[in-house]
Amino acid sequence: MKIAIRLAFKNLIKAGLRTWLNVTVLAFTFIFIVFYNGFINGWQDQAEQDEIAWQYGQGQLLQEGFDPQDPFTFQEGHALLPEDEQQNLVPVLIRQATLYPEGRLMPVVIKGIRADQQLLKLPTHLLEESSAQIPAIIGKRFATAANLKKGDQVLLRWRDKYGTFDASNFTVAGIFNTNSAAVDNGQIWVPLDKLWEMTGLTNEASFLIAKPGYQATATEGWEFKDLDYLLSDLRAAVNMERSTSAIIYLVLLCIALLAIFDTQVLSIFRRQQEIGTYIALGMTRKQVLGIFTVEGSMYSIFAMVVGGLIGLPIFIYTATQGIGLFDGIDEMGISIANRVYPTFGFGLVAGTVILLLISATLVSFLPARKIATMNPVNALKGKML
Repeated sequence: MKIAIRLAFKNLIKAGLRTWLNVTVLAFTFIFIVFYNGFINGWQDQAEQDEIAWQYGQGQLLQEGFDPQDPFTFQEGHALLPEDEQQNLVPVLIRQATLYPEGRLMPVVIKGIRADQQLLKLPTHLLEESSAQIPAIIGKRFATAANLKKGDQVLLRWRDKYGTFDASNFTVAGIFNTNSAAVDNGQIWVPLDKLWEMTGLTNEASFLIAKPGYQATATEGWEFKDLDYLLSDLRAAVNMERSTSAIIYLVLLCIALLAIFDTQVLSIFRRQQEIGTYIALGMTRKQVLGIFTVEGSMYSIFAMVVGGLIGLPIFIYTATQGIGLFDGIDEMGISIANRVYPTFGFGLVAGTVILLLISATLVSFLPARKIATMNPVNALKGKML
């Protein structure tokens, strides 16, 4: 094995430009796969942390008639707060409404939450500090869409528990910036006590957000959803992106492996006399086959060394400084920050290394199998059977 490695290394160095062209293509593929997967991992990690911090907490206890994905359930999907569950939960009541900014009509969702809550990152303390009759906080995206700023008063119309329409002006007590579109777009956050007064739904909620340490128990009329369930849509979107990007990886990898395959075929054809000499000197066909297979494997090893030298500074810089995305990406309706910090785990790098090593070894072995059927006498004469 040592002889095979030594001869393979010498042959690759002797090949010169041909070797380094193959190594360059493989190194680029290695860097691209690690970098893009690291970017997606960072996006997923940040998005999940944002969703937990801004809206999910440690899970949600949903009223059985309420579906956050179905607006038709908002009107009737509420019930009295469960007596034994209030200590470790933050109640939220949802009502549909209509906003009239600058004479326009905009459908919105009013969300009532306790102003003194500290579980979510929502700046609800601004609701406590405001002296307005109906104070509200809104997200930056919604403020831009409605052309609102702090201190503005806007007419809001809603229906109470009897279905009767009511209307009043609310005051923008604050505007917050978040990466979670679900708590921003079309959302108006008001004090829960005020929303109870406005709708007559005293002590009722659509769902409750779990605090750390909450232990889910069977509660009649309510269903607990853990973080795995609540984050499933986000993870499905990320996995979709992974599947799409895998096509790019496959194309790049196939180009790199095709270059190695062609190089090995040409090398075996041009080095027939060398192969015959190895066999005449007593080396078995398997040993000669091993030399050419190891040569292909070394392409991937060289590529990982080169890729590491070039890619490591890039990985470290982007992981610490982040990658700035184009302005307006936060308005696309997905949970993604304007600056994403990639995550390069050991498993990602090791998996990519193993993939390249196995792939390069396999495509080197396939053309080298011809050596097993070669006649050493004809090989010494430069003739391939």
